Amino acid sequence: MNALIVDDERSIREGLAKVLKRMGHEPVTMDSGAKAVECFEAGNFDIVFLDLKMPGIDGMETLTRLRDADPEVIIVIITGYPSVETVLKAFRLGAYDYMPKPFSPQEVRIITARAEERRRLRFENEHLRRQLRAVKSDSFYISKSPAMREINNFIEKVARTDGNVLITGESGTGKEVAARIIYKLSSRKDHEFVAVDCSTLAEPLLESELFGHVKGAFTGATAPKRGLFELADGGTFFLDEIGNLSLGIQAKLLRVIQQREIKPVGGETVKQVDARIIAATNADLGEAIRAGRFREDLYYRLSVLPLHLPPLRERPEDIPDLARMFVQKHSSKTRKVFKEITPAFLAVLSGYDFPGNIRELDNIIQRAVVIEDSPSLTPSSLPAYLLKNKPSEQKRFPTLLELERDHIALVLRACDNQKSKAAAILGIDRKTLYRKMIEFGME
Repeated sequence: MNALIVDDERSIREGLAKVLKRMGHEPVTMDSGAKAVECFEAGNFDIVFLDLKMPGIDGMETLTRLRDADPEVIIVIITGYPSVETVLKAFRLGAYDYMPKPFSPQEVRIITARAEERRRLRFENEHLRRQLRAVKSDSFYISKSPAMREINNFIEKVARTDGNVLITGESGTGKEVAARIIYKLSSRKDHEFVAVDCSTLAEPLLESELFGHVKGAFTGATAPKRGLFELADGGTFFLDEIGNLSLGIQAKLLRVIQQREIKPVGGETVKQVDARIIAATNADLGEAIRAGRFREDLYYRLSVLPLHLPPLRERPEDIPDLARMFVQKHSSKTRKVFKEITPAFLAVLSGYDFPGNIRELDNIIQRAVVIEDSPSLTPSSLPAYLLKNKPSEQKRFPTLLELERDHIALVLRACDNQKSKAAAILGIDRKTLYRKMIEFGME
């Protein structure tokens, strides 16, 4: 760990630095609170050993400034006057621990080891939070519509179970994205996620892909091949466009669900498999069942947990935030910076029906980001066919939360992401800035 030692006594600074170096840490020493704050803001420190009794800026004031600069820093108070009142005040201001003078090398090692463990746990927890934020940064979680909020809650509940899921919805609504979120939040996330589009392969090839084959099973089968179900063992198998399966493949899929076993094409030996099935379709399976094209028993086996995704035209309130997300995604890839996404740009998008749903919006934003050379996205950045679609005459004003989020992002960019400088410009402390960044999903 990088350690900052702040004490006006030279012997204390040098003695403590010597112990920390022996433990493999990198100490920096300062003899005053003012120098310590300046050094801390310019550097990157994991732990601070801070004396309370110093001339000029005392330890309590220094402690407050250091915590404002970085709310996560570990601060250990060192003092020759360890009164209960003083220690409690330091703890209230955010101190982690204290060492009374004189202290032994063993005391330093014990406190530093505890601080290292706390730091490790904090990083592990932050890593887990980042994983969840990464999942929740997906388009499903960027939603103001009540319907999508219910879907988000449903997905989180479904992920904790092991039942089969049937996802329905128009093309482009994000059925595979929903399947991957369920997988990422499930207990099977450490195993494979295998996806296959049932509409892209003819029946003989699809059967071989799903269940594998033995050598000599058909012309060209010169070697045995493992099927995708076998690869998905222990994990999740996503079957897209399930309505395109032939009745013959449907019967074999039903056996997989009921018996949890597969038989390779041309083989006699069955293999046990344990894969959670998530199926998806944009077809009306009810009509397919009535027409005799889809097995009713398979339908009920697949739709233990049914999930329907609404088209984008039914939740236009989500379009502006989705558009901002896609601008960030594609501008990052193209290394472009847009200082403004104009209200008129968002108004045109909000007035369009999006027959291709979220996928179409993503493609439109990608095109706009690529062709636009100015620092602003305006209606002229959009395809001509969108401009013929007149948005509502009623002007949409951004909410206060949207204004606050966009202003914080603007100041952070202007400060090259220097949190202390940005907080000063915004007129808030660094701790408040961190909290707001977490609330708005900023990294």
